[in-house]
Amino acid sequence: MPPIPGSGLAKGLAVTLRTMTKKTVTEQYPDVQPELPPRTRGVIGLFEENCTVCMLCARECPDWCIYIDSHKETVPAAAPGGRERSRNVLDRFAIDFSLCMYCGICIEVCPFDALFWSPEFEYSETDIRDLTHERDKLREWMWTVPAPPALDPGAEEPKELAAARKTADKLAAQAAEREAAEREAARQDAARPEQEGRE
Repeated sequence: MPPIPGSGLAKGLAVTLRTMTKKTVTEQYPDVQPELPPRTRGVIGLFEENCTVCMLCARECPDWCIYIDSHKETVPAAAPGGRERSRNVLDRFAIDFSLCMYCGICIEVCPFDALFWSPEFEYSETDIRDLTHERDKLREWMWTVPAPPALDPGAEEPKELAAARKTADKLAAQAAEREAAEREAARQDAARPEQEGRE
């Protein structure tokens, strides 16, 4: 059966009328900031204190957009007769966001939780060379990282917390035993003069 002449036009007008009667969903950015989902991949923040300069993030990055420089420092022995140790000190940590494809591999492979996703997204530049951000800027973005979601109430307790709780309970039990023994010794010391007086 051939189509009715003008049916396509009627369908198009019906879509237009339906759209005109709906509430608009336009967000008034930049006057009103958008509400972003908690797992938004905006930019990468650096928690410098956790970085051990292991270079895993730079090696695993498929775009080679992470630049790290470091030097070794000698740490004196902690105890007399001990040996000196050397440790890496971070000199430069930069990410070129003109190359970054926001895959998150660097964040996943970091064994010391030094890199985090931040929902911050307003870091455009007029010059592409300015998209290489150094560690001080990455550090600023760290404070915009949202808190991790709460654990599922039915989830198994993390083994680190379980081990810490077990150690704390053991130390508390030892302290309680020591305190009870000291009270018992003090009670016996107090009772001894009375016994000597009776004899």
